[in-house]
Amino acid sequence: MKTSKEKYLIYILLGLWALIVLFPFYWMLLTSVKSYSSYNSEYVPVFFTLKPTLENYATAFTAVPLARYFLNTLVFTLATTAIMMVVVVLSAFAFARLEFRGKNLVFALFLSLMMIPGELVIITNYVTITNLNLRNTFTGLILPSVTSVFYIYLLKENFEQIPDNLYKAAKVDGTGDLRYLRKVMLPIARPTLVTITILKVIECWNAYVWPRLITDDQNYFLVSGGIQEIRENGFGRENVPAMMAAVVVISVPLVVLFLLFRHKIMEGVARGGTKG
Repeated sequence: MKTSKEKYLIYILLGLWALIVLFPFYWMLLTSVKSYSSYNSEYVPVFFTLKPTLENYATAFTAVPLARYFLNTLVFTLATTAIMMVVVVLSAFAFARLEFRGKNLVFALFLSLMMIPGELVIITNYVTITNLNLRNTFTGLILPSVTSVFYIYLLKENFEQIPDNLYKAAKVDGTGDLRYLRKVMLPIARPTLVTITILKVIECWNAYVWPRLITDDQNYFLVSGGIQEIRENGFGRENVPAMMAAVVVISVPLVVLFLLFRHKIMEGVARGGTKG
């Protein structure tokens, strides 16, 4: 049992760590509500403001096509996540319940793909997408992200926790594999499915390297690449408050999503990593 002093010490350390982690977010939000003149007149950083303004947020949507970046990111995120969920669910079901020759070898080869550096995959994908003339298209953005070995592994481990007797009983009753998957396995594995969906949404929303590499047309920029475009050709590097306002607008959806579903994320990861 921990003594009261030990508990207080732990709470103090956790509080200090929370301040360190949250301070950049506070500074980003604070800077976004400072006027351009006020921010530039600060020779010593000021950690509060008595005259907040929303002018920077208006500038973020009028000086650059931030709304278009949002729409592009939304289309990319929803399409990629939807297609990936179909691929991941069917793959995990095949590895967890179906019997076919070489299943263990194929799954081992799948896992070995996680050992390949991401830079090599990006180079291969870039050459492939370029040869198919899919640069500056949503298809080129989406295709390389419609599968994930890690998510297949996570869902497979979750599916394998479902007793085999249920599957055998369903086969005796004449239930097909897809019907069994839809009626039995998916409802049981719902926490893991929700977790995978949320993590994929966050991954797509934060995607930077691939979208930046495969698109040079502003009509296909995502919010991550749009931030760099804003910095270089939008407000300019001097208008930091407007830049921070754009970053706040882009970050809010993910922060809200995580706060709403943080318990389901942890529950799904715990279920996927526990057998028996």
